[in-house]
Amino acid sequence: MAGKNYKSATAKVNRTQEYDVAEAVEKVKEITTAKFDATIDIAMKLGVDPRHADQVVRGTVMLPHGTGKTVSVLVVCKDAKAEEAREAGADFVGFEEYIEKIQAGWTGVDVIVATPDVMGQLGKVAKILGPRGLMPNPKSGTVTMDVAKAVREVKAGKIEFRVDKAGNVHAPVGKVSFDSDKLVGNINSFIKEVVRLKPSAAKGQYVQGITVSSTMSPGVKVKREKFVA
Repeated sequence: MAGKNYKSATAKVNRTQEYDVAEAVEKVKEITTAKFDATIDIAMKLGVDPRHADQVVRGTVMLPHGTGKTVSVLVVCKDAKAEEAREAGADFVGFEEYIEKIQAGWTGVDVIVATPDVMGQLGKVAKILGPRGLMPNPKSGTVTMDVAKAVREVKAGKIEFRVDKAGNVHAPVGKVSFDSDKLVGNINSFIKEVVRLKPSAAKGQYVQGITVSSTMSPGVKVKREKFVA
């Protein structure tokens, strides 16, 4: 059952109206009543069928102003790359000991970066990492010999996204405390990258809806026209 604050916020939003990105950001800020610095999220409904491999939308985007979240990174590599990873700011660095920890149930990180030469061993824990979105992948830049670059990008605001079974992609794009223009910049970057990745096999209207919301707030619809023109 919706609480009093949520009902009050809902009353301030025209659920059928679509807003410019800047207007949507201001509206979300206005209706957010959380006493903590809430995360602002974007959700896009896409006209794809993810059951077909050629319609899966997956990628990464560098948010120009970061997410506002401190991201913890594990680098799985052999000794030759360990110091490079630590100097770049990795929170955890190691090889076999971390594979053993993961096998025992540990998944206390936000992102895992790995060098190609350890992927065979890391495959042992793919069933644990995969469902949590933690399995390193070359397409997302998390399987690489340049571990320092990968760590720095993740720490600076590089995020990964993937369409879900219902055809939605969603991601955090900042905090309520961010300046509005920074949130607008992050949102625009995310939408443009998702649009750029439109699969050639997708037919009909690709971007079917865009919604911005904060933790515990109702969603605010965003105008699609300028992104799909």
